[in-house]
Order: sequence, then C-alpha cells, then structure tokens
Amino acid sequence: MNGSTAQARVLVDELVRAGVTDAVLCPGSRNAPPALALARAEELGLVGLHVRTDERAAGFLALGLSLASGRPVPVVVTSGTAVANLHPAVLEAAHAGVPLLALTADRPPELVGTGASQTIAQSGLFGPAVRWSGSLAVPGAVTDAEVRRWRATVARVLAAAAGTGSGAPGPVHLDLPYTEPLVPETEDAAPGSDLLGPGVPPGRDGGEPWTAVPPPVRSLPPLPLDPAARTLVIAGSGGPAADPARLGGAPLVAEPSSGWWPHALRSGPWLLDRPELRPSQVVVLGRPTLHRAVAALLADPAVAVHADPGPHGAPWTDVPGTVRAVGSLPHLTPPDDWTWAWSAADRTAAKALDTALDDGTADGAPGLRLARDLVRAQPDGGQLVLGSSNPVRDVALAAAPRDGLVVRANRGVAGIDGTVSTAAGAALAHDGPTTLLLGDLTLLHDTTGLVGGGPAEPDPDLTVVVLDDDGGGIFHLLEQGGPEHAHAFERVFGTPTGVDLLGLARATGWAAADWTGDPAELAAWPGSGRRLVRVAAARSGLRDAHAALRRTVAAALA
Repeated sequence: MNGSTAQARVLVDELVRAGVTDAVLCPGSRNAPPALALARAEELGLVGLHVRTDERAAGFLALGLSLASGRPVPVVVTSGTAVANLHPAVLEAAHAGVPLLALTADRPPELVGTGASQTIAQSGLFGPAVRWSGSLAVPGAVTDAEVRRWRATVARVLAAAAGTGSGAPGPVHLDLPYTEPLVPETEDAAPGSDLLGPGVPPGRDGGEPWTAVPPPVRSLPPLPLDPAARTLVIAGSGGPAADPARLGGAPLVAEPSSGWWPHALRSGPWLLDRPELRPSQVVVLGRPTLHRAVAALLADPAVAVHADPGPHGAPWTDVPGTVRAVGSLPHLTPPDDWTWAWSAADRTAAKALDTALDDGTADGAPGLRLARDLVRAQPDGGQLVLGSSNPVRDVALAAAPRDGLVVRANRGVAGIDGTVSTAAGAALAHDGPTTLLLGDLTLLHDTTGLVGGGPAEPDPDLTVVVLDDDGGGIFHLLEQGGPEHAHAFERVFGTPTGVDLLGLARATGWAAADWTGDPAELAAWPGSGRRLVRVAAARSGLRDAHAALRRTVAAALA
C-alpha cells in the first residue's frame, strides 16, 4: 500500500476511535487520499460523510455539525485557495469555542515556491486563529514507527481542539502534504470489511484511541461579590451552564443564543436604561454582544462588574475594562424590593410591547413581530438558528423566552457569511426539526449553502425564513441611518440587490413560497425537508418604528 493511502486511512481510523462521527469533504485531486478513506469509512458505517462543492460553505457546515453535536468535526479540502476559503469558519470557531478540524491536503514542501500549480504556503495560514497548527510528514514507507507517530499526532490535534491544557476549545489546522500516487493500488481500492487494509498496523485493541486524553476539568472560585446587593445578571453566548436557582430571583437579561435565555426577562433589553432599575453590581455570564444599552451599563464606573466566563477556559468579556473579578456565579440573595421592581417593570413593558406589535405602532419594523410569532410557532424539541444583524436582535427585543427550543447563532465573530450552511449542519446533527431566521443579504452571502451536496446527501428538516427587505436593514438603526446621511445611504449601506429569492431557492432544489401570514408556516417539522419562506418587507420605516416603540415602553413604565 502506498504511503498516502495508508496515512489517510490511519488518520480516519484514529478520528473514528476518538469519537468523531461526522466529516465534511470537498472534492479535489490532492486530497484524494483522505477523500477515499472517508468514503470507505462511510461504507463501513463508521462515519457520516457530508460532501460539499464549496469550501467556505463546507467549513460552516462542519461548524454547525459541531455546534449541535458537541463533537469535533473535520472538514477536508484540497490545496491552494481551497484552504483559504475555510478562514471565515475557522475565525468563527475560534471566537465561539467550537472544535473544528481543518484538514488540508498539500503539495510536498519542496514544491512550495517553485511555481507548482495550486500550491501556496499553507502551513500557519490561519495564524493565531487556531489552537494548534502543524503537519504530518510526507508519508513514505509504512512502518510501525510511522503509524504510531500519525496516531499520536491525531490525539494531539483532538486534544487541542477540545481545549485540553490550552484554554478554550476551538479550531485546529492539520496540513497533509501528499506525494503521488494519490489513490490506492487496485487491490487496496476494492471494498472490504477493514478500513486500514493489509500491511497497515492496527490501532489499540477494542477500538480505543491511541492516546487516551481526559476531557478538561476546570472550576473557578465563587466571585467575591455581595450576594445580597442589587444585582443584575447579563448572559451572552457561551458561559456557564444555566442554573437559575443561583439567581435567587435576581433579574436576568439574556441573549437568545445563551443557555440562560429561557429563564430571562421578556423585556429586559428595553429596561436597561431605566434609572430606578440601575443595579449596584452586574455579573456577566459568557459573552454578550447584542445591545448597546448593555455596553453602556458595563462601562458605568458606578456599577461593580464581575464576570463568569464559564468552565471552558474562554477569556472573560470586558470591552470597557471595568471587570473587577473573574469567577463562578455564587448563589445570589438580592433584596425583595429589587426583584419585585424588575418583575413589575418587565410585566408592564411586555404588555406595552405586545400591544404595540399588534396595533400597528411597530409596522415599520416588521422583523420584531415576525420574531415574536416565529419563536412562538416552533415545536417543542425544535432548534432555531438566528442570522446576525437584525434577526437575532429582533428575537432578543420582541420574542418571549421559552423552554423546549434550542437557539443557536454565530456570535463568535457575528458575521453574516456561512449562516445557511451553519444551520444545515446544526439541523443534520439535531434530533428534531430546525428553523433558520435570517435576512436577504445574509442568505445571499451563502448562496452555495442553498445548493447543499446533491441528491446523494441527506436533506435536513430545515425551514429558512428570510425577511426580504432588499438590503441592509440594520444600518437604518445605526448612526449612518440618520437623515443627514440619506443622500448616500442606499448606495453604500442599503445596497439593494433585487434578487428573486424564491427563484433562487427553487433553482437549488428548495420548496419556496411567500408567507401567507399563517404562523404555522414559520416552523419546521419532522419530514419537512428543505423549505424557504419569504417574508416581504420594507425597511424605510425601521428607524422611526424603533423610536416609537421606545417611547411606548417608556410611557407605560412612567
């Protein structure tokens, strides 16, 4: 057996032994050895293989698979610019703490810099974004010593992805330089009951990984705060596992992608600037990124800020430099009048918000009502993936937190690329249907994510709900959306495209239709397959509608 084939089969065998259940592959010539090894492993029922033709979409598909499964997922690509197209997903995985394995085929080192086709300097390409970066040696003779090194390297790669001994989980990069021949000899290519084939030393007996690496166990001491003080808890993505008993009734403002969201106040983001509700201390769980009112509160020098980044070794969030201590959330015992004031304000604001969403006050911000109704419509056991920009904020501002629904979002870097592919990966790894809420520009950023992998690939039960306001709605709510910039707004911020999203979806094999207004159309269900629901909207009234809602909530609280 040639060295490239043997090394690739050992690599896949060791990944399977370590618990990898899914892999994503893009077609190419130089990555033929791992491609054929993965195909053989799939035939043997050892791994679920997902084939995609676009590397950027493949990277985010692997990201979504890892997000929903909690397991490391490799994405295997050929050499050259194929590797560079993984960079957006690698960056998201780095900042979100997702164990993504970038396995990149390469030319042998002596060809780099010689003008060889499809050859770049791949080693170290991802820089500090990866937890570990290295390469296997160009495979030569298949010896016991070489196979041991290959297996030991795989163990080190997986440990780095899991964050063992080196901080938070995250992406890793293993470069795989191969020389020809890139395909197995005839007898080695034939299907069989053994992944490795004759002449390749096996791994540990019993299917155990070559090097047993225990999962990281980390604990933080309790935060040195006054548990009886007027405490507000703010939760973002990541952070410690939800334990509402620790709150002792303290008000909780949580972003939808936080595991704490089901226990949060409905209208918390609308109440953060109320003087009568100003806390004396704040505990930040995970990494909140959505609300400017949160940023302003954390920057207030009169408020004592503490952080609990969770047990995975992630850095604590401290944009304004105000965090006084890092530790674990202790049991809080806030004053009764404090918890009552927040609860009463939340009930009042929520009632005013719902009334405004239903009476036309918020018609200029259709995404808010859509977000509220969409969250309500999801079945128990479902999964909701939220696009960046307005959709995740609309859910945070308008939807009622609820149990029975897993909510995910790419909040590591909060980009809009790869969102369809992330949702598809999460759907394939989730035991239940998935709905994705996103905007039209976010959809267009991942058009190849709509393509999927072709008729041989499994279809997820994924309903994509796209708010089509033909452009960048979020910019209406920022400084550049002010009237003084109206002369240039549409050209450089609004950026309408005029794309027929229903035609695009149908051309790539999706069932697609305009929303009729029935909330049931906003949810996926088992066996629903790939569906796209387009919600047509205008964005010109966004700024005024949000201002009107703020006035309405403030008036109700007054």
